[in-house]
Amino acid sequence: MSEASPGIAARPGEVALSFDPARVADDAHLRFIGRLRSPWSRGNCPKNLREAREAGGDFRAEIDPPFRPGLQGLAPGMPLMVLYWTGLARRDLILQSPAHRDGPTGVFALRSPARPNPVAVGVVRLLALDQTAGMLEFDALDAFDGTPLLDIKPWLPSVDVPPAQE
Repeated sequence: MSEASPGIAARPGEVALSFDPARVADDAHLRFIGRLRSPWSRGNCPKNLREAREAGGDFRAEIDPPFRPGLQGLAPGMPLMVLYWTGLARRDLILQSPAHRDGPTGVFALRSPARPNPVAVGVVRLLALDQTAGMLEFDALDAFDGTPLLDIKPWLPSVDVPPAQE
């Protein structure tokens, strides 16, 4: 492991991998199904969905034509899990030093977009749907405008809420 990628400064305590996960030959062959639309860009994006809801805005997904039939069965009011690709983020940091933590923290204990596989997930509410046009409107998004969309899944309280600790 190295302390930082060439040309990119690390915060105190941060550790980068000795390789770039984006350059590994074995590939998952993901396909983007559309794009997210938001008012956000680098420098003005909220850190999480709570902040995005508080700020408000126009939050949508544009689904590419071949994938629009997959929207059948969705309805306004449903909670959804939106999985998206935060590919502009660093992929080599394995320990990070976020401002809200006392010290370095492993990437898998953080919601940071900087991770070996920059997949983010947000639980949002579907406000409106036009299946023919492939347009979904959400209550919030914490992603840059134009972020690639990987998948949409229904959020199910009977499945997605962990059992209480005993």
